[in-house]
Amino acid sequence: MFFERPEGGESSILVHIDLDSEREQEDPVEFEELVRSSGADPVAFIKGSRKSPDARVFVGSGKLAEIAAAVAEHEAQLVLFNHSLSPSQERNLEKELQCRVLDRTGLILDIFAQRARTHEGKLQVELAMLQHTATRLKRGWTHLDRQKGGVNLRGAGETQLEMDQRMIRQRIKNINKSLAKVRAQREQGRRSRKRAETPVVSLVGYTNAGKSSVFNTITSAGIYAADQLFATLDATLRRIQLPSFGEAVLVDTVGFISHLPHKLVQAFRATLEETVQADLLLHVVDVANDAHDYYIEQVNEVLTEIGADDIPCIQVLNKIDLAQGFQPRVDRGEDGKPTRVWVSAKTGAGMDLLLAAISEMLGEDVVQQALTISPDEGRLRARLYARGAVTTETTDDSGKVVLQIKLPRLDFERLLQEERLLHDS
Repeated sequence: MFFERPEGGESSILVHIDLDSEREQEDPVEFEELVRSSGADPVAFIKGSRKSPDARVFVGSGKLAEIAAAVAEHEAQLVLFNHSLSPSQERNLEKELQCRVLDRTGLILDIFAQRARTHEGKLQVELAMLQHTATRLKRGWTHLDRQKGGVNLRGAGETQLEMDQRMIRQRIKNINKSLAKVRAQREQGRRSRKRAETPVVSLVGYTNAGKSSVFNTITSAGIYAADQLFATLDATLRRIQLPSFGEAVLVDTVGFISHLPHKLVQAFRATLEETVQADLLLHVVDVANDAHDYYIEQVNEVLTEIGADDIPCIQVLNKIDLAQGFQPRVDRGEDGKPTRVWVSAKTGAGMDLLLAAISEMLGEDVVQQALTISPDEGRLRARLYARGAVTTETTDDSGKVVLQIKLPRLDFERLLQEERLLHDS
């Protein structure tokens, strides 16, 4: 497959090989979207199949010659493989093709490097890139090598390579220290929210499913959202008011992708911890995408990997405006709880149903009752009002105030304990 000659960006040859030895094949369509998201311009897409990858150059000699011919014909600057290449395969391919070679992991890292905006995000991306690069250092100083006898007398080229490795190890160590501080700050924020009994709702989903659009519609935050892979990398938190419930924190996180490189999962641990610590997950799904069932499986795999698979979850089937025959609605499980909500973040259709479903899931352990307090218990009354827990207020025949309240049970019990009224409840 050939493309029109690009006007900007690096001209690139795309390579996708179906391997009999792999149970799950990478998606070539998604690969092309990744390439375009990186800013590279594909000029040819070469596909093939073989039983297993070649240990030296991944592909066979015939396919290698085809790739080399395409590089020469299009004067390509970059060859991108929709696979993970070993360091030696990458070096051998660059030697044979006489141009840069990048595998799937390197491509995703490059996109992440372009999209990171916050200090934390940039640190996380740099860490992942350094960990990826550390195994791919080349002996570029071999012209300085000399044969020397004796113990501990090695060539200057090998010495330079060791210096590069040492510098990378030191930088990784410094980044990990900085990220440890970020994790400590995040943990402090989580403890503060926990003390205030503020529940956390985290958006998760496959990249480009519309998480940021859902986030913007609910919060009016105006964070960057675009029809491209990994448009958002940095976690964003906003406080929201939920109908018939109260305050919660909504978190938008990095999108997932099939076979997300483990280095990225590790590097983005500080961001993903917001998901692991959430009280409720909103799994946003692009229902207009024919492959959405497969993407749901991929997201569930990542949630299992990071230990978030047992958190209550609502599927948010987004982009119903682009699909045929779908209307806003709420699907419920056998226990009557909301399991799926059909919405369009673009038009706003069904978003009221989503907010109601979130309130219902978070409000399972909510106290709704009449509370009678005496005139000298004004501090408790004021605190209940401050929490937004009072729905109505009346006065009985004895002059006492009767409050109809609604708030989380833990928060209610904590207030009563502090006011020394728990034994009267």
